[in-house]
Order: sequence, then structure tokens, then C-alpha cells
Amino acid sequence: MSVGADTLGARRRRRARGARYTCGARHGAEPKDTSVALPSIPRDRSLTFGLVESLGQLIVTGAYDTKPFPTEGELSRQHGTSRSVTREAVKMLTAKGLLQARPRQGTSVTPEARWNLLDPDVLRWLLERKFSLQLLAEFSEMRLAIEPAAAALAASRADHAALGRIREGLERMKAAGHGEDEPVAADIAFHTAVLAATGNRFFAQLDPLINTALRISIRFTNRIKGRAAGIARHEEVLDAIAAGDAERAALAMRALVQEVLTLIATASAPTGAARRAARGAD
Repeated sequence: MSVGADTLGARRRRRARGARYTCGARHGAEPKDTSVALPSIPRDRSLTFGLVESLGQLIVTGAYDTKPFPTEGELSRQHGTSRSVTREAVKMLTAKGLLQARPRQGTSVTPEARWNLLDPDVLRWLLERKFSLQLLAEFSEMRLAIEPAAAALAASRADHAALGRIREGLERMKAAGHGEDEPVAADIAFHTAVLAATGNRFFAQLDPLINTALRISIRFTNRIKGRAAGIARHEEVLDAIAAGDAERAALAMRALVQEVLTLIATASAPTGAARRAARGAD
């Protein structure tokens, strides 16, 4: 083989290698960049949330009131989870205000006064696992401060689509009265639609909190009344919002929430027999 032929062959081989490299870069660069930009979701994410749920319920029901909170290793053994899952769950509970970590003292349960009641999980655990009329009354007092103002804003700002969602919530409540929808879900849909209709992002972000607590509150008040929420009062709220009457909308919503507080107060009052027993004890 001549030197010229060898050189020509070498050049061809180099060009072929270059073409392969260029093609590989062209076809391979995008997947590489995508993997960096979009990190994968950890496989044990559901295990973490499951452990948070279990530990959160244990904490609010007082499981660790008289004994120290377990160490990371103890939690992993008790719940059959990895150290990474356990560590992440503890971090999440710490962010919710239920746990605190101190140097050389480990992790402990915080006083209830420091728990984040605005966290939907914490509020749900308290209402479901450690239900109290006092807590429900305090939440309803917060509703009394928020929802009439939201109804007034909705009356001033709601567009056609927002009004449609409120109206849909009311129609669902009517359907629930005929057994064609779930009463609690329908009632919640109405109230959260009013929050969304304010056009205020802060009000709108109260949706998970209101949703969580209303789920317990509505069941409780319906049980006392022996029936689902009154359609007429909700219609008054919708009519005022649709008419653009902010003052009337606020008053209608206030009357609706005040009714809940009245029911809670009635349920909290001791029965006649209990009052007589209390007087006898005095």
C-alpha cells in the first residue's frame, strides 16, 4: 500500500469518527441537559408522607407526652423505614412546628401553643384525632373574620366565570339534598369558590385550610341540626355577590357563619342534668 493511499484512508477514518462524534453530540446532548434540569422524584416519597402522617397523629394525640420522642434510629426500626426517609419526615414535622431539635438534647415534641395551626395537616390531625369544640369554635371565629370580607370582595370583583363556580357549588348543594351529590363536598365547593372569586391570592391560598376544617365543621353542624346546610342562606350570599352588593354579601355570609358558632355554643353548654349536678356539687 502506498503512503498516499494510507494517508487518504486515515483522513477518511478521521472524517467518519468526526461524523459519529457530531451525531452523538447532536443526539446525546439533549437527554443529558434534561436530566440535570428535571431531577427525578425520590422513590421513597410516599413512604416519607406516610411516616409524617403516622407520627403527626401520634404527636397530636399525646403519645409522646410522658416519654421522649424516639431517636432517628429508633423511628427507622419501629416503622421499618430507611434513615433518609425518617430524617426527611422529621424535617417536615419540624417545619409544621410539632418537633424541635436542640444540640446535645436531640429531637423533642414542641408545646402545643407552638404548633402551626394554619398548616392543613396539623389542623386535620387535631380535628380528627383530638377533636374539641373549643378548637372548632376558634376556627369558626377565624372564618367570621375572613369569609364575610371575602364575600364582599367577591361582590365587587367576581367575573362571570367566578360567579359560575359559586353557582355551581350551590347547585351541587341542592343536588346533595336529593342524594345526587355529597353534601360536605358540595358545601365546601361553595365556600372555596367564594374565596377564589375575591381575586385576592392570599384569600385563594386559604383554600386548603378552609377545606380541611370545613370538612369536620360541616359534618359536626349537620349532625346537630339533623340535616345538611341550609340552601336559603347560601342563596342569599350568592344573590348578593351576583348583584354586586358588597355590604349585603358580607352580612349574608356573616349570618351563615354565625349560625355555626351558635350551634357550637349550644353543643358546648352543659345539659340541664349536668347543670343540676354541678350546682349540687357546689
